[in-house]
Amino acid sequence: MGLFDRLAGAVLSKAGGDKGAMVQVAMDLFNQNGGLEGVMEKFKAGGLAEQVASWVGKGENLPISAEQVTQVLGSNTVTDIAAKLGTSPSDISNKIAEYLPQVINKMTPDGEVNANSGNVLSAVLAMLK
Repeated sequence: MGLFDRLAGAVLSKAGGDKGAMVQVAMDLFNQNGGLEGVMEKFKAGGLAEQVASWVGKGENLPISAEQVTQVLGSNTVTDIAAKLGTSPSDISNKIAEYLPQVINKMTPDGEVNANSGNVLSAVLAMLK
């Protein structure tokens, strides 16, 4: 187990409950899709380029629906995440729809993707404060 894994484990256990689960979902989502840029590209390719641009930009974040999350990630992925966390796929897709725009917004505070972007753990923890 690497340093990052140990740190993430400590954070998850400290966050606990729903918050800890959402930290895990965010980290898994970003790790499995090539980080910030990979997640953004996946949602852009899924027809949500305007929404993704709003999350990075300095204006208001455009929302996405749980159905759009499932469509982009695939129902198997959403079901797998839900099973890991012991909840329903609809609950997970709703939570991703709620939090993903905020996480990407926090990861890109300057309104662009740059060398300082991409720390999902910091972004999620800042949201949980």
